[in-house]
Amino acid sequence: MYEIVSSETILPLIYSSHIREQLTRFEELRNNRVIYVSELVSCSHKHRLRQLYPELTISFEPITVTGHLIHIGVEKYLADNGFQTEYPVEKTFEIDNVEYVLKGRVDAYHPEKRIIVEVKSSRNARDKPLEHHVEQLQIYLNLLNVETGILLYITPVVFREYRVERKEIDLANLVKSTIRNEYHPRWSWECKYCVFRKICSYRIVEE
Repeated sequence: MYEIVSSETILPLIYSSHIREQLTRFEELRNNRVIYVSELVSCSHKHRLRQLYPELTISFEPITVTGHLIHIGVEKYLADNGFQTEYPVEKTFEIDNVEYVLKGRVDAYHPEKRIIVEVKSSRNARDKPLEHHVEQLQIYLNLLNVETGILLYITPVVFREYRVERKEIDLANLVKSTIRNEYHPRWSWECKYCVFRKICSYRIVEE
C-alpha cells in the first residue's frame, strides 16, 4: 500500500537550496557591466532583459532542477578525482571606453591534466554535440588557455563524451556584439525556450 504525501518533506529542502543560489546573484544580474559566458552564445538581447527583469530568471521547473541535481552528482565524482568544480573564470574587456567583466563557471577543471569538463543533461541522445555547447566550451578553453575540453552528455538512454580541441576565438568581438545587442536571436530555436519571450520585442513567433 502506497500513500501520496504532500510535498513538505524533501521538496522544501531542494527548493530552498535551488532558489537561494539564484537569489544571491540578483545584484549582479542587474549590473550592465557584467557579461556571462552563456550570454556570448545566446541571444544578445537577453543581456539587456536580465538586467531589467532578473526575477524572470528564477526557475523551479522539474527539468531545470533535474539538470542541476545531475551536475551536483557528476561534479562530486570529478572532485573526488582531482578536478576543481564550479571553477570561476573572468576577464576584463574595454568596449567603447567602458570596462566590462566577462564571468563564468567551468563545471570542472583539472589543473594538472589541463582539461576542462562541461556537463550537459538532455532528454534525448545526440549523434553530435550542440553547437552552442561547443562554442561555450571553446570560450572557457580560451579564457583558461587550455587545449582540450570534454563535453559530457547525460541522457536517460545514453552517456556520451565529446573531445573538443581549442581553437582561437575573438573574445573581445563576442563581448562587443553582446554589448551592442547584435544578435536577437542568435539561434532560430531560442525564442521557444526563452524566459523573456513574452516581453521581448524581438521574439520570433513560430507559425
